[in-house]
Amino acid sequence: MTTEPIETTETALLRIAAALERLAPPSPAAVDLEAHPAYRWDGQRISVIEEFRPIDYALLTGVDAQKQACLENSRRLAQGHAAHDILLWGARGTGKSATVGACIGQVQREGLPLAMVEVATDDLRSLAALFTLLGATRRPIILYIDDLGFDGDFGADARALRSLLQGGAATRGSHVRLYATSNRRHIVPRSMSEQDDPINPRDVIDDRLALSDRFGLSLGFHALDQDAYVAIVARYAERYGLSFDPAAAIQWATQRGNRSGRVAWQFVVELAGRAGRALDGEAQA
Repeated sequence: MTTEPIETTETALLRIAAALERLAPPSPAAVDLEAHPAYRWDGQRISVIEEFRPIDYALLTGVDAQKQACLENSRRLAQGHAAHDILLWGARGTGKSATVGACIGQVQREGLPLAMVEVATDDLRSLAALFTLLGATRRPIILYIDDLGFDGDFGADARALRSLLQGGAATRGSHVRLYATSNRRHIVPRSMSEQDDPINPRDVIDDRLALSDRFGLSLGFHALDQDAYVAIVARYAERYGLSFDPAAAIQWATQRGNRSGRVAWQFVVELAGRAGRALDGEAQA
């Protein structure tokens, strides 16, 4: 009668380790932070945004002062000069996100080594880990957070972000700056309940405003009047060779209860569809 050889402890451990390696997914390849125009951070890893096609800077209409300030700051960062963190705030659809993308795209077209990292997570405490990863490159980087806001209490995320902003270059390096968009000027909501605190109510308000104060530039985007809205439609229509009736553009906005760059773009999409045309895939306003 034959007997099976007795497996040693060392052999068993090696066999188990090999089995676990087969079950575990391979580690993602490290992303080259020098090779692409835009990336995304999901809270754990950086990935490449394969198609980064922001709107043409020249197409931004009705926000001349805001886009010029954003572009100049982005150029300074790309050139290795001192630059600000920027808060872009205001009504929805008024071009905040489009301005960020357009300015980054314009600087890249000028041949300057600027990259964008979009933060696709609500866990802002993960930014500390992201800054550590970005320390591996000296390439100028704009960290972009879209629709930043905090409901209810200030929260750990808000405090973490404020701490990182306050830390400046010592925390994240002078080559990384934060651009954030928000529907609120002071990011966090204000309410009359702040006045109900019987002890130092001013301190409560100051604490809530302290986060927005950390941004060196605060650019306001406001609701459009009718002429500005029609001018945006006209700029898009001219770019794509489309004819339009201003009255129809106004009716389109009236039906949606909003005049904005986003609504103007949607009307142009409608015009192109009616004409049997395709657009070139640029990001909308």
